[in-house]
Amino acid sequence: MKTLEQFIAQAPDIPMVTAWSLTELAEMKGHQDLFTKQSPEKLKVLKEHAVIESAVASNRIEGVVIDKARAKAVVLGKGRLRDRDEEEVRNYQKALKWIHEKAGGIPLSVSTVCHLHEICRGQMWDSGKFKEKDGDIIETFPDGGSRVRFCTLSAAQTPPAMERWAESWDQLIADQRIPGLVLLAASNLDFLCIHPFRDGNGRVSRLLLLLQLYHLGYEVGRYVSIERTIEQNKDRYYETLRQSSQGWHEGQHDPWPYINYVLFILKQTYEDFEQRIGEVKVEKGAKTALVKGAVLRVDDLFTLADIESACPGVSRDMIRHVLWNMQKSGDVECVKRGPGATWRKRM
Repeated sequence: MKTLEQFIAQAPDIPMVTAWSLTELAEMKGHQDLFTKQSPEKLKVLKEHAVIESAVASNRIEGVVIDKARAKAVVLGKGRLRDRDEEEVRNYQKALKWIHEKAGGIPLSVSTVCHLHEICRGQMWDSGKFKEKDGDIIETFPDGGSRVRFCTLSAAQTPPAMERWAESWDQLIADQRIPGLVLLAASNLDFLCIHPFRDGNGRVSRLLLLLQLYHLGYEVGRYVSIERTIEQNKDRYYETLRQSSQGWHEGQHDPWPYINYVLFILKQTYEDFEQRIGEVKVEKGAKTALVKGAVLRVDDLFTLADIESACPGVSRDMIRHVLWNMQKSGDVECVKRGPGATWRKRM
């Protein structure tokens, strides 16, 4: 909460490099909105792959590794789990599912944080509970040596600090003086510095990042794994976190290395998204299924325009073709021809 409290006391001057990133991300969000309208069938293909990558990558960052050949079965719930690592990966998928489906109704609150931790940690004795003992973040070197990377808040300080963290977010978002993405990255930094749980802080921080992005209208994490991008830039993650956490307890830290890192991750993820959506191949028959599904949802009488609005990315000629085939099979009939042709469902 130290970074957010700094911002409440005085709105920061946004560094030029940060401002450039914010401008680029606003443009990328515009592309996302366009793809959502024009290529829904391609986005559907990307979703499943993103969930698998996210669950596996977020756990792998923490040293939880499963057999690659079993990733799909573990994440999507097909078959029995073999060990604790597989259980943790599947639990992360459950947390993702909750966010993907309910994000608009999930507040950024202490109870939400604890619930995400509870889902991730499953049957562990302290799942959903703040740490009971003090503990620092220790960095271990290849030669076996180690050092204290950061002194986290004590167990006694943690509950009130988390309350202030959530309240500060709400206050700053409502104030609207500071860009939402800057606040998102700042709150993520504060959460990691508070380090409220005995274990699982990194995974919960990434889930919170996804949730807050949804609140701000950035939904790239639904289609491409943000966690995978973080894993690919893990060294930079640890380095910028180290830089921005120095002096955090005193409120004398520099949050911008970590904030700019988060914005960099988002840009990388959006670039990956645009590349993948250009490469993905839509399954044969997907557009036909899309049109038939739209027909099922409309009233008994409908027009070509009704189906067009429900099927962005599908051409008018394609819709006509599907409707004529449906007429041949007796599922619909054309009751009025011409420019304003009207159709009736018979299903």
